[in-house]
Amino acid sequence: MSIAVAGATGASPGAWQQASARLSTALILDILDAKGLRHQALRPGILARTTTKVVVGYARTLLWANFSHDDPTTYDLELKAIDSLRPGDIVVCATGNSARSGTWGELLSTAAMQRGAVGVVTDGAVRDLAQMEAMAFAVFSRSISPYDSFNRQKVTAIDVRIEIDDVTIEPGDIVVADRDGVAVVPIRLSDAVLAAALEKAGKEDRFREAVRSGMGLIEAYHKFNVL
Repeated sequence: MSIAVAGATGASPGAWQQASARLSTALILDILDAKGLRHQALRPGILARTTTKVVVGYARTLLWANFSHDDPTTYDLELKAIDSLRPGDIVVCATGNSARSGTWGELLSTAAMQRGAVGVVTDGAVRDLAQMEAMAFAVFSRSISPYDSFNRQKVTAIDVRIEIDDVTIEPGDIVVADRDGVAVVPIRLSDAVLAAALEKAGKEDRFREAVRSGMGLIEAYHKFNVL
């Protein structure tokens, strides 16, 4: 579902990363709800495997397919995609919820970090969790598999529109991921959503302080209109 917002533009360079400490998946989904986009979260089960922090990035999309024949080109598009990453990117892998192999691991994380990528989100499986956790590379996945992807899964397209859990993700969309889940903000709404999220975060701060100072919950809700 898409709702146009008057005056909405693409994300200001770096604005989302600069604001990331003030953001959360829940907060972003509250704003998207208010704008009529009520299905922008990936389904439960994609878990934060290596981080407890909020991760915000620009989607670099990879479409994966299962296969079982001998293919010496298994890694070709995957390697091309990682070599093309830019600072602030978050890799988003659509595998059709496949746990056939660990499509992401330590070596890809090392290369992605070197290029300034902030993390990876996949509906598939990953491996090398201990190493990626030690590297502090943010990994969100639906499952874990120790198997290599060679002759099992491969990237068939990069920087294309993908779908995960019926959520459409375009290259460049904003992805916000934390321990609560993963939210996707269409790039055309990114400035409007970020401004509204920061405004709501400020109201939540005032609400929190008022309640800690003794204000009743009902009074605080009516005064700040957040919950």
